[in-house]
Amino acid sequence: MKKEKWKSIWKQEEEIAHVHGWDFSHLEGRYDEEKDLPWDYREIVNQYLMENTELLDYDTGGGEFLLSLGHPVEKTSATEGYPPNVELCRETLEAKGIRFRECSDPAKIPYPDESFDLIINRHGDFDAPELYRLLRHGGIFVTEQVGGENDRDLVELVLPGTPKPYPHLNLKEQRGEFEKAGFQILRGEEAYRPIVFYDVGAFVWFAHVIEWEFPGFSVHRCMDNLLHMQEILEQDGKIEGTIHRYLIVARKP
Repeated sequence: MKKEKWKSIWKQEEEIAHVHGWDFSHLEGRYDEEKDLPWDYREIVNQYLMENTELLDYDTGGGEFLLSLGHPVEKTSATEGYPPNVELCRETLEAKGIRFRECSDPAKIPYPDESFDLIINRHGDFDAPELYRLLRHGGIFVTEQVGGENDRDLVELVLPGTPKPYPHLNLKEQRGEFEKAGFQILRGEEAYRPIVFYDVGAFVWFAHVIEWEFPGFSVHRCMDNLLHMQEILEQDGKIEGTIHRYLIVARKP
């Protein structure tokens, strides 16, 4: 296929790249990730979630995972700071009776001291001392996080030499932050697993949505590197990178 035709296809993906909540359904069947992590976040959350648990989902996204837990709404709270998702949460979570607060500063979460038995956070921001303040004694914080090495091989393919945006995000350093805040670490794990794209257009959409990992990415700027990526795809049938995840389960004594 001619360069201009590829460029036209990839520009279309670039133009429509956005997410509603945290919905990646546009890429269904076109990429895979997080299918072989050594832990199950939902299973871990459910391990600590009892019917009378006061629950907070910090950085809930669009509230999709929170709602899927089916926890009693009168025992459920959530925060979100990304403006489009804030509006979505107000439309969906508040309408169901869930307490929702807009919050974009993890060090200033607008709930009183010792409000919660369980705080969960998947791929959001966090501040260990603030979580300690919010949890009751014996309370649990569960987080699955994106590590600082996430997608680095893919970044190097299209934007070589780009600095790592969050080099401190790894199990060793973050475990230390929680211990310093007074937490007992119940579980800490780290994993590196494949992320696979089956067409370059899917990658273009992804790179625009995950803009903090691919700063300055555009089809125009990265065209030659995208064409090289297309060559890899035609040779191997896929474009493969590496995700970096870590898990922390911490208890307030």
